[in-house]
Amino acid sequence: MNLAIFGRYFKEERYTELQQFFNYLENSEINFSVYRKFLEDGLRNGLNVSPKTKTFDTYNDFTKTDFDFVVSIGGDGTILMCLEFVREKETPIIGINTGRLGFLAGVSAGDAINMVEELKKGSYSIDSRTVLKLDSNKPNMFGGVKYALNDFVIHKKDSSSMITIHTFINGEFLNSYWSDGLIVSTPTGSTGYNLSCGGPILYPSSASFVITPIAPHNLNVRPIIISDNNVISFQVEGRSTSFLATLDSRSESIESDSELAVSKANFKMNLVRLNNENYLQTLREKLMWGIDNRNFRNS
Repeated sequence: MNLAIFGRYFKEERYTELQQFFNYLENSEINFSVYRKFLEDGLRNGLNVSPKTKTFDTYNDFTKTDFDFVVSIGGDGTILMCLEFVREKETPIIGINTGRLGFLAGVSAGDAINMVEELKKGSYSIDSRTVLKLDSNKPNMFGGVKYALNDFVIHKKDSSSMITIHTFINGEFLNSYWSDGLIVSTPTGSTGYNLSCGGPILYPSSASFVITPIAPHNLNVRPIIISDNNVISFQVEGRSTSFLATLDSRSESIESDSELAVSKANFKMNLVRLNNENYLQTLREKLMWGIDNRNFRNS
């Protein structure tokens, strides 16, 4: 088995668990490579890792090796960043949660060793998720990596007045949203920014996008769900000439002459679920559904 290990940083209280994890990998003679910046940060924080540890730094580095799995160490945002490396290779990703909520990163740091044992035994399933692709008339936007697992957002850039986002589906006019911004979310992202703005939760296999306005001026404007086979395009205007576009956690300034369209990418992001995990259970736990014990089924 060959693992790619990606992370950004780790909290001091996770040091012991991560050290045990790396000790296990080395003692088990499992092939693994570590994202260079994460390894350097770990070494600076006292993590003891063999100097012979292989590293990767860029997408091109990643594609030179056939990894069986990507192990993401962090929170859900760290898993989102894995997309920059994986892309069309669709290498399955599993998250060790050292963050907070953990919708996607479901393995606790203390269970990291057991996680690898389960992967070795094949005791897992693959959960394929839709990826968004952004097309624009500015090819260098987002460093050319125009993909998102969660959402694409257009937002006003500062505390200025609302903006108008003319929105089209397959070239046909949908609506002009006079608001603080607009979210196009995948089912994966529907439990994120979309949910906090009043949008619905989409089931992962629903093959749909949801378009959700952010603080719309017209209160009768509501989110709309469409098939993910559609292309959604935008024209933005406002008193300012500069706006903000985001793909997941990455953001970039855009101008009023920017041509923007989002659609479904021609690949998916594969998330690993151990056999004791399922989406509905995660949804109940993370959103605390049933915290009133009257909502639990009697066994």
